[in-house]
Amino acid sequence: MKIAIDAMGGDHAPKEIVLGAMKAVSAFDDVHITLVGNEEQIKPFLTNTERISILHTDEVILGTDEPVRAVRKKKNSSMVLSAQQVADGKADGCISAGNTGALMATGLFVIGRIKGIERPALAPTLPTIGGEGFLLLDVGANVDAKPEHLLQYAMMGSIYANKVRGISNPRVGLLNIGTEEKKGNELTKKAFELLESSDLQFIGNIEARDLLNGVCDVAVTDGFTGNMVLKTVEGTALSMFKMLKSALTSSLKSKLAAAVLKPDLLKLREKLDYSEYGGAGLFGLKAPVIKAHGSSDANAIYNAVRQTRNMIQAQVSSTVQSAVEKSSEMFIKSDIEVKGE
Repeated sequence: MKIAIDAMGGDHAPKEIVLGAMKAVSAFDDVHITLVGNEEQIKPFLTNTERISILHTDEVILGTDEPVRAVRKKKNSSMVLSAQQVADGKADGCISAGNTGALMATGLFVIGRIKGIERPALAPTLPTIGGEGFLLLDVGANVDAKPEHLLQYAMMGSIYANKVRGISNPRVGLLNIGTEEKKGNELTKKAFELLESSDLQFIGNIEARDLLNGVCDVAVTDGFTGNMVLKTVEGTALSMFKMLKSALTSSLKSKLAAAVLKPDLLKLREKLDYSEYGGAGLFGLKAPVIKAHGSSDANAIYNAVRQTRNMIQAQVSSTVQSAVEKSSEMFIKSDIEVKGE
């Protein structure tokens, strides 16, 4: 399979992107990677060219660029050309650690939505205390959402959890301000009704405080709320480790204790590192598009390649397409029966 990677996107590009790509081809002998970016900047770090090629371009979409305008004006940028590789059938999926908004716009304009999907969703897998992880969607692809969008998010998330993460019957929860059925605003109340009447394993409303305890496999919400939850989880983890570091270096006694605890603390840090699960998938597009974290290192890029590879192997996009077609047929049949009565 072929994967295109935006080699110039992210805080540590192109070095960490290239190192991650080389790690990936060493681990997966069925993966061919195209690094899209400035060849002169990429080559010094590329010590293994086996199944790795370079598509040269000087143009880059910056983090400060306005997303839609940048995608339209910078058609030869490393990000847009990576997606174009997919659109032209030269790659099966693409990855970028660059401007999130620009990648979403690129996915929509260049690769396109799956027919029947009204709004794509940005979905990372976040860590849980037990190590299982859970999928959260949407985390910012769409600030506003309708109940029907949340139902589609749940369907796509459930398919991903089943096909890629191997969960036989994923538990789907609706993020709300309480677990009671009638809690929430009009969006969540209507979404609750739609989810409850679906074929998904809907477990009802869930609260944000229970997410890291593994209350569900797929958590569904609108992009505004989801993005705040994501940033809160990120910030809490970073702050916790800063406080631990401060406490464990405050005296000689604590430094000795830190030396003893170091292996366990490293394991804890690894458990809370969501980059171990890969990047955030842009679900609802015709092919896998993965948004890696802006601060991604080589290991994060490697995991993003692994995630993309799994999505391609599991045919997630085509499975979502089939599910949408099936649900549409059922809706039309139901509508006809109601009118017939």
